[in-house]
Amino acid sequence: MSDSVVFQSIVSKKPPHVTKAKGVYMTVEKDGKTYELLDGVTGAAVGALGAGDEEVYEIINDAAKKSFYTYPSLIGNQHSEDLAQFYIDNSPKGAFASALWCCSGSESNENAMKIIRQYWLEKGNTKKIKFLSRHTSYHGFTLGALSISSNGRAETFKDSLIDQSKCPKMPVCYPYRNQKDGQTEEEYTQQLLDAAEKLIIESDPETIASMTVETLPGSSLGTVPPPKGYLPGLRRLCDKYDILFHLDEVMCGTGRSNPNGGLNCWENFLEPGQFPDIQTVGKTLGSGYVTIAGVLVGPKIKAAYDAGSGSIVGSHTYASHGFNCAVALGIQKKILREGLTKNIFENGNKMGALLKAKFLESGENNIVGDVRGIGGFWSIEFVKNKKTKEILDKSLDVGHKMQDFCFSRGLNVMGMQGCKDNIKGEGDFILLAPAFIVTEEDVEEIVKRVSLAIEDCTEWLVSEGAFTK
Repeated sequence: MSDSVVFQSIVSKKPPHVTKAKGVYMTVEKDGKTYELLDGVTGAAVGALGAGDEEVYEIINDAAKKSFYTYPSLIGNQHSEDLAQFYIDNSPKGAFASALWCCSGSESNENAMKIIRQYWLEKGNTKKIKFLSRHTSYHGFTLGALSISSNGRAETFKDSLIDQSKCPKMPVCYPYRNQKDGQTEEEYTQQLLDAAEKLIIESDPETIASMTVETLPGSSLGTVPPPKGYLPGLRRLCDKYDILFHLDEVMCGTGRSNPNGGLNCWENFLEPGQFPDIQTVGKTLGSGYVTIAGVLVGPKIKAAYDAGSGSIVGSHTYASHGFNCAVALGIQKKILREGLTKNIFENGNKMGALLKAKFLESGENNIVGDVRGIGGFWSIEFVKNKKTKEILDKSLDVGHKMQDFCFSRGLNVMGMQGCKDNIKGEGDFILLAPAFIVTEEDVEEIVKRVSLAIEDCTEWLVSEGAFTK
């Protein structure tokens, strides 16, 4: 395979290329060979409608004929207005009042930070300059988003980030490893909330602008559902100390993990009447057909801008791009009409149940330490010892090895390292995030192929002397 001329990820060689795709299957060329893969992760949890949807092609063609480029600071477009209204109308009443559309999740979180900062300036408060977030988190690859992240990438660029005294980090929410033996879920939740409040006080709440949390973490930690009462408790802390509550749902949101056939993952966890003040979204918003992400703005923030300057400082060339917004709206209407968020929630939870039954409840000695997630977003964490939760040696790179073993078994997944210690890259897992169109049979096939790949990986680990059956 010749060297790649695209300067991204591994630049020394050309990565596998998709040559065709339809639905949840794709044909991939790698090292001169052709592979037929069941797509269990849709890129980075991006796909909702799968590949080659004929109706989407019609939506794209129609949007191309009816949209025109305009620079958003000068002239707007109705497509972006309609997409914003759709998200407002299909979220719990009172949650959102406005939206900004951009091109990527990193860009959405970068914009959210600026919107948050300007919000406090609109209110005449110049002291609110700190962005509170969590350890073992990922909010994007731009420098601002990396500054509120906590992972190996952020560590690499630490000398170029926002002063970390302005970006304090709360403890990670990770029951599998951090909930003590004999500790109840309620006690663990209270431990986390007490630690968060302690950090707020130590950091001076008068200087904290916002608290940013991934509702259901993705590549940073591996789809850990928050314990009961945790997100409501954080919401109350933000209310108590006058801090904006920012939920990052770039990976887990826009229908991937919603219990009500709607859009927002937080509807699983927040109490009635509780909402984020600001929320970032992306991925499944355009289902991979267009590059689009967004910032959803709550009524409180919108009201402060309306009463103040009435405008946002700065703009982006492709912000609220008419064509992208038109296509995304058509995709979202199709998903709603066909009940696909309900489908992925039900079949995704079935996938999780099958994986748990196979690897956690069977009593078998295997390398699966934990299976966790909700709806269409799941992770499998691998360990050397199920009882002690001892990790496998980092040098074995089991997360990425499992990705390769799954590939050989005809399944596309995302392999990761770093769930136990994201800075050191310790702890291995894979992510599963299939398209919303998956059937019960597709889910069973995903589980079958994951199982075969785990058997392959286990045999390899035994041959390396890293695991004993």
